[in-house]
Amino acid sequence: MNVEIFGMSVDVDETILDGSAATVREQVREYERGERRSFDVALSYPAGLAGDAMAAMERIPYGETRTYGELAADLGATPVEVGAACGRNPVPIVVPCHRVVGADSLGGFSAGGTRSALLKRRLLHLEAGQRTLL
Repeated sequence: MNVEIFGMSVDVDETILDGSAATVREQVREYERGERRSFDVALSYPAGLAGDAMAAMERIPYGETRTYGELAADLGATPVEVGAACGRNPVPIVVPCHRVVGADSLGGFSAGGTRSALLKRRLLHLEAGQRTLL
């Protein structure tokens, strides 16, 4: 399914979510308006590092970031492996892979297509409490 946020379309794999498309879309709209900080839909993590990385991303508090290296150290993986897992996140926004950044750069983002860097900056800007768009 696709969800809209900041005028951009994000593909979300609803097959791993335990919630209707309408519920997920409404929660994304609430998040975009600053009314929601987490999502109330259960999900099925994939096996292995991908699932472990998703669970670690979900534990990053709203408004905070972690580096690929920090998550890698926690998971017993390399930063490159964590970056790859973030890039394969099937439910961006719901699992906040935008909160994972490089040690000295923004890093990549699995959503937003050609405008993925812009969307990542906007999400981090929103969570920092800055309501104006970049």
